[in-house]
Amino acid sequence: MDAPGLEWLLVPMRQLVSWGAAGAMVFGGVVPYIPQYRDIRRTQNAEGFSTYVCLVLLVANILRILFWFGRRFESPLLWQSIIMIITMLLMLKLCTEVRVSNELNIKRRSFAAADSKDEEIKAPPKRSYLDFDLNYFWHWSKFTDYVQCVLTFTGVTGYITYLWLGSSLFVETLGFLAVFTEAMLGVPQLYRNYQNRSTEGMSVKMVLMWTSGDTFKTVYFILNQAPFQFSICGLLQVFVDIAILLQVYLYSYYPQKPVSHTAHPTSTKAL
Repeated sequence: MDAPGLEWLLVPMRQLVSWGAAGAMVFGGVVPYIPQYRDIRRTQNAEGFSTYVCLVLLVANILRILFWFGRRFESPLLWQSIIMIITMLLMLKLCTEVRVSNELNIKRRSFAAADSKDEEIKAPPKRSYLDFDLNYFWHWSKFTDYVQCVLTFTGVTGYITYLWLGSSLFVETLGFLAVFTEAMLGVPQLYRNYQNRSTEGMSVKMVLMWTSGDTFKTVYFILNQAPFQFSICGLLQVFVDIAILLQVYLYSYYPQKPVSHTAHPTSTKAL
């Protein structure tokens, strides 16, 4: 009599745990960017955050959605990709607005201090998606340029996927590219920190959430027998997160250069 009663209690509990894990997979990837988004809005300085992180995640999640058409994996992973794309577009919109606003402020200060009209009109040229200049790729002046780039990439890769959807080799390669690209998520931020010899302007909370989220995600992949590529690249992603946390420690306790507070007076380290 005890066993059936216990089973009656365990079944809904397992269902709740399953729903909780699925919800964590869908929305957990977005949570790390909330503190970084708030820091950028508060300081009006996006220099410490690499927008190439957004590029990596957009490419990875678009490829993952296309992979789903060839090999149907769990729905939470599909919804996670859709929500992550929306989140990265919002991050790009904020970073673009802040960067352009800062450029305009610099222009106004130059205008006030100018001695001649030649100096008054000096301003950095606006860059557009249609410039086709690789030197300014992903450094455009309007958010719509980023949207056009993402739509073009989606259209081209979607058409290629449609043509080769019957090839298992292509589908598996597409899946590997999706998760491998996502595994490289932290590399742009790792490189940005290395260039600056500092982690100032980068939200440490974001990286800590990356690490915990990627660890949970990798365990989720393994336990739910997700495609093999997911588990391997998940482990790689965790290693990159740990490398960034090591940078935080090294640059905090062994600074490589004096931190300048004059260039970005409103910038503070998010702890």
